[in-house]
Amino acid sequence: MSDALAPWNATLTLAEHTLIVYALSVAGLALFAFFVKSWVSVNEITGRYRTGVYAGMCITGIAFLSYVLLVIEFALGYDRKGDSWVPNANAILSWAPRYFDWTVTVPLLVIELIAVATLAGAAARRLRAVGIAAAFLMISTGFIGGVVIDSGTNTGALWTWGVISGVFMVILYVLVVYVVVKGGRDLKGTPAAATLRNAGILLIITWMAYPIIFGLQGWGHGGAVITWMQIILSAADIVAKVGFGSMIHKIAKLRSAEDVRTGVDTLPEALWISSEKLSDGTLPNTATAHHSQHAAAPGAQRARR
Repeated sequence: MSDALAPWNATLTLAEHTLIVYALSVAGLALFAFFVKSWVSVNEITGRYRTGVYAGMCITGIAFLSYVLLVIEFALGYDRKGDSWVPNANAILSWAPRYFDWTVTVPLLVIELIAVATLAGAAARRLRAVGIAAAFLMISTGFIGGVVIDSGTNTGALWTWGVISGVFMVILYVLVVYVVVKGGRDLKGTPAAATLRNAGILLIITWMAYPIIFGLQGWGHGGAVITWMQIILSAADIVAKVGFGSMIHKIAKLRSAEDVRTGVDTLPEALWISSEKLSDGTLPNTATAHHSQHAAAPGAQRARR
């Protein structure tokens, strides 16, 4: 089987090499920026939805580290020869860390979504377990066919394991659609419902980039295609991790504000989105008293009657 099928075996021009370094660096910095943003704003979310924010921080933190590794291995994996960059034995590591990242972060994306949706208790635990398993198997089976067997040069293995990976991807898609549709019904008429729907659509569309790029590995191609593969994967990671994470954070804030307004939970500071005030800051004892008064109101009214 020809080694030309593996993307890390293609020779790059100076321009192609520079563009890939640029894409990897921008993606890494974007992921780091969102990690910091999430870190400093975690107290904007009530405890009920904070798991989603923690998952988002893990996702962008892990992804940032993987991009640091990608940049280092990309620099070590190619040798400058005249006007070209020629891959050496380390070039495979300028791609493989993506799978290391996805094996952990895709299951975390499932946790992130379910954490701000309307599932709770045993139902949430069951669906989370199914989603984590499907996400892990989707990535790990793709890794076997795309990297492990014959170093990614066996077309038969690539397609066989790609189909197996695709089965788990379908399961994952069904799960995401179910969570988003149910959440949309439960939150109907609220800003959180629209954002949850948009987050689900964004995730479903963005995930399609990965099997497309995986399929391109089975074609004969040169440096130009490899460059676009790296750019598209970097852009998809930004959208799927930073863009989706921003929507999840917004949903968590919107639902936190609703809980504060109704006295279900508390936050010491007011909540704002785009300079629009969502709720006032509350102290635990104040909110408890308010909630108790609200719950007791019907009984008090009946007593007065």
